Amino acid sequence: MSDFLMPSLGADMDSGRLVEWKVQPGDRVSKGQVIASVETAKAVMDVEVFEDGVVEALYVTEDTDVDVGTPLARIGDGSGMGQAASGGGAEYGPKPEPATPTAPEAAQTEPDRVPPEPASPPASDKRSAGERVPASPAARRKAREEGIPLSQLRGSGPDGAIVLRDLQGTQPTSPKTRPTAGFDPAQMRAAIAAAMSRSKREIPHYYLATTVDLHAAEQWLADYNEHEPPENRLLLSALFMKATALALARYSELNGHYGEDGFVAATQVNLGMAVHLRGGGLVAPAIMDADTLTLPELMHQLRDLVRRARGGGLRLSEMTGGTATVTALGDRGVDTVYGVIYPPQVAMIGIGRARRQPLAVEDGIAVRLAVDLSLAADHRVCDGHLGALFLNEIEQLLQQPEAL
Repeated sequence: MSDFLMPSLGADMDSGRLVEWKVQPGDRVSKGQVIASVETAKAVMDVEVFEDGVVEALYVTEDTDVDVGTPLARIGDGSGMGQAASGGGAEYGPKPEPATPTAPEAAQTEPDRVPPEPASPPASDKRSAGERVPASPAARRKAREEGIPLSQLRGSGPDGAIVLRDLQGTQPTSPKTRPTAGFDPAQMRAAIAAAMSRSKREIPHYYLATTVDLHAAEQWLADYNEHEPPENRLLLSALFMKATALALARYSELNGHYGEDGFVAATQVNLGMAVHLRGGGLVAPAIMDADTLTLPELMHQLRDLVRRARGGGLRLSEMTGGTATVTALGDRGVDTVYGVIYPPQVAMIGIGRARRQPLAVEDGIAVRLAVDLSLAADHRVCDGHLGALFLNEIEQLLQQPEAL
């Protein structure tokens, strides 16, 4: 038996809104099954469960703001159905009929009585004058926005910390100010700013760039697409992604996460793709095991990922599983793009506009299709020497497109 927690859907997220439950108590679920939808500042995403079992309880009602790490549901073998919720939230769903209360108990069980808050000593009992009030980032931000002094609240989080639920009811929220579901450009920009500020503050970036001759790739692609119907034709982006994924598999120092214990190389290449949203902002969902996919499979997943990123339906695993990310701005007419690493990843690969330009070919000059590739990498993990080898590997792979 275990609690299913509000997941972190990115380095810039400290809370989210539970939009919809897709299961009910008593439902049997399988690993990877979508059980809820969660809204963040960037999008509404489907959240999967990571174990087989039975949904024994749902702790949080729909349309509720919840801190990352808060228990949302209990997954077990079914034997715990109807037990009291262990997550500190209001369990709902099937419950056993309560016993008839005795006279002294009846005074404590009026139908409209709100359950008492978890017992916590008042702030003044635990904190000395001038001591910083422990609170989650989301609770601290909301209290600041609404002008609520944290020192006047009791915390129900770990070690008495104040979390979002402790602010509920402290100040009425009018219909005009109540958050609504859907895209909010201001929230999106704030979320991106927080993540990128953290990246530039904590990660010592270094940058490299090179120009790659695409003559062989262009010729092979034209040959391939000549025999395919329009819906099955490949774009250069599929070749770029496959070559990048294969290079990441070889140079594992650029494929993984940097955390409290340092860098941990990933066991698979889950290649993120920065996708521009029509309302503004971007998300970077990942294609799982990108290095093992054929070019047609990769092209299909690229199209599907962009469609779902802009129309809804991204999954938790796609938003949190990326091991390195590609940002491509060639369709916006940009020759070269230098990305900012998305923590906890350690590499961002930039792809510019494929354009015709004069290149040295053997002893002469020829006008050929070429593209600028760039790398932003974490200097804590590797140096420019390895980064150069990585970009050279991508270049060599693109010279043999038939082998991709």
